Amino acid sequence: MNTSSAYRNSSNAGDATQRRILVWDAPVRLFHWLFAACFAGAWLTAESEHWRLVHVALGYTAGGLVIFRVAWGLVGTKYARFSSFVRGPTAVWRYLLGIVRGRPQRHIGHNPAGAVVIVAMLALAGALTMTGWATYNDVGGNGLGEVHEALASFLLALVGVHVAGVAVSSWLHRENLIGAMLSGHKFGHTDEGIREAWRSVAAIVLVSVLAFWWWQWQLAPAPIAPSSNASASHLTDREDAD
Repeated sequence: MNTSSAYRNSSNAGDATQRRILVWDAPVRLFHWLFAACFAGAWLTAESEHWRLVHVALGYTAGGLVIFRVAWGLVGTKYARFSSFVRGPTAVWRYLLGIVRGRPQRHIGHNPAGAVVIVAMLALAGALTMTGWATYNDVGGNGLGEVHEALASFLLALVGVHVAGVAVSSWLHRENLIGAMLSGHKFGHTDEGIREAWRSVAAIVLVSVLAFWWWQWQLAPAPIAPSSNASASHLTDREDAD
């Protein structure tokens, strides 16, 4: 395997031989932040009956985003593809050992340990969407609802591991990985960057999400206004009480 395209031995991302290169294309960045927003919103609305439809819409959106990310992981740009960052146990162990020894390998894309968490989050999110759909449509009974809640808790734990890993990697390699996921740029050698940001694909994804949300809004039942008879009955009851 040609490891030169995967990482550089230097732990410092800003040496003189490097420049700003494009690593994360627009679809990957849009997926990352949209999925984070959907999961956060779905988690916050999970226990509220008033926000139930919002919870469902965000859950379906997250599921659709996962499907897109899997497809983009097969046909997308270099660092978006699973083949560029999913490695075996040996590579994961070697990377973690490098962190313990204070000599971590700097990967331009996802590192092997981070890749494990990312794949696990995608799998959990897919299962979470399916169990959520089944629970919302009364398929599978109460037991499936408990499974849905357990999967959500596991996914939240993985998100915490992911955030911690980003913080540790940013500190060890002296680079802002959160900023890189916003701008798409990291420091590297010219031949390591991708050429196209694929903003058109990101725009299609964004428009699709917004259209789905608009459609869900249109399908939402209108609030039930109190009837005139109910209002009159309420007034009569108050007068009788007086």
